[in-house]
Amino acid sequence: MLVAAMVLPSLAFAASVPPTTVRTAVDAGPPAAAIPIADVVVARLDSDPVPARIIAGEFDDSFLTRPDAVIRETEQSPRWWRITVGHAMAAELRPQLVVQAPYLTLVEAWAPGKALPIRRAMIGRDADLTFSTRALVVPMTAGLAAGDVIYLRVHALGAVPMPVSIEPLARVHRADLVHVAWRTAILVSLALLALLALGFWWGIGERSYGYLLLTLLAQGAFFAISGGEVRMLPGLAEIAGGDLRIVRLFGLVAALSSLVFLIHYLDLRVRQPRLTRVLVGCGAVLMLLALATLAGSANWIAIVANATLLVATGAVLWAAIMGSLQRQRSAYFVLLSWLPMLALLFVRIGELYGLWLAPAWVGHAFPASFVLSGLVIMIGLSDSLLQLRRDRDRVSRLARFDALTGAMSRPALEARLEACVAEAHERGVALSLVFFDVDRFKRINDDYGHQVGDSCLKIVVMRTRNRLRTYDMIGRWGGDEMVVVLPDTRLGEALGVAENLRSAINCRPLSIDGNLFEASISLGVAELAAGETAEHLLERADAALYSSKSAGRDRVTGHDPRVTGSHPRFVATPK
Repeated sequence: MLVAAMVLPSLAFAASVPPTTVRTAVDAGPPAAAIPIADVVVARLDSDPVPARIIAGEFDDSFLTRPDAVIRETEQSPRWWRITVGHAMAAELRPQLVVQAPYLTLVEAWAPGKALPIRRAMIGRDADLTFSTRALVVPMTAGLAAGDVIYLRVHALGAVPMPVSIEPLARVHRADLVHVAWRTAILVSLALLALLALGFWWGIGERSYGYLLLTLLAQGAFFAISGGEVRMLPGLAEIAGGDLRIVRLFGLVAALSSLVFLIHYLDLRVRQPRLTRVLVGCGAVLMLLALATLAGSANWIAIVANATLLVATGAVLWAAIMGSLQRQRSAYFVLLSWLPMLALLFVRIGELYGLWLAPAWVGHAFPASFVLSGLVIMIGLSDSLLQLRRDRDRVSRLARFDALTGAMSRPALEARLEACVAEAHERGVALSLVFFDVDRFKRINDDYGHQVGDSCLKIVVMRTRNRLRTYDMIGRWGGDEMVVVLPDTRLGEALGVAENLRSAINCRPLSIDGNLFEASISLGVAELAAGETAEHLLERADAALYSSKSAGRDRVTGHDPRVTGSHPRFVATPK
């Protein structure tokens, strides 16, 4: 998307009107074999004398014949061109002189035997709205005979190749319909992508969508102005019509916003700081060129813009390649979106330098590649958001669960306990808590090492979880201390659950890394009292656990909520 403006060597920005392959044979209406061929020979005069002398034939010997039927004007001052008709075309076929891909070119045409010119331009007061913007069309109402000469005074703003042909009106209209269909699809697609970017930016606040939105809007405006569609909008056509500065300005804005987007999307400030400095410098130059464009349309602006865009394109392409080698997903999407566009750009640049004449479909495919690029980037942004969501879920899971044991983490357990306590008070249901730790856990660590101690905690949590209901919760409070939350459970039932947990641990020795040793837990149980807070419930369960420790460990103690103070009621002595 960065190369939106890097196509014309003298103008600096691509003419999005498609250059059509030179075909002077016409085949509209009747079968192709029944329509005469109107070959044309194109010649150029490298000066601008008064029209009367040209029409009088004074300079006919000075015209230089071109090898193809293409006007490729390299001067921005007016120049004369001579079109010689090779074969006759009858008036009933309504022949039309067609100058394709005119961009901002103004053409004055003198038909055979006519002393006054017909002025044609794509935008402005000389625009002919009965035809599409793909070409300037001049009617030859009297028909054409072999050897007839049409003189053109061409005022071009850039070296855009403009194929010339003589076509019957039916074929012109048919080609116009195809052109309008393509251009409409391209501009509507850009508008829809811009709306999607606006929706995502507004909905989730991701800056990347804002940068993409600005890029798509600038590109859409660039294509609509340079392609001539803006002439259908009252008022705007007069503002943008024939003004090279407006076209350049939107091209520069599109390139600059694309540059900012790519720096952000590829995370170049972190991954490629040196390339980021290069791209920031290119962006600064583009901003200065945009200001210079407002002041004038000097040709050096195009030269500097093209050179800057070449540097920026190379830097971004290198960053995308390096990112792909580092398995950066966003870099994959940038390469995927750029490859078709760069291939078409190569074809267009070769055509502008006169190396070849591109097929007709390239004129439509080039702007369409920007739509494809925007679509691929939009998918890439969605992929990035999904990856961020996956990362967020992973971090959230790490925050909610203890990495060692798989039990709930203390912050997550505290939050869940607060919610359970509030629900129990609201619904008037029971809630009990079991607080336990591993007996003499420090000795296990000292005798067998911390790795065995960690494995011991994993086994304790696993055996505990296997004895709980699906809606019960176990969390690691800290070290070897564990908390079990038992919803809808009275104290008596909770004591039974605690006893079941105790027996699950000491029922058989633990075998870890070739070490066989006994393990047991001490447990404290408390039931939620009316109006009691989660913090106070934990304190009573902890007090009951302390009582189990004091009584000799490997036992369960319950704290009766009807007993005031800190004297828990001793409930069970398993040994």
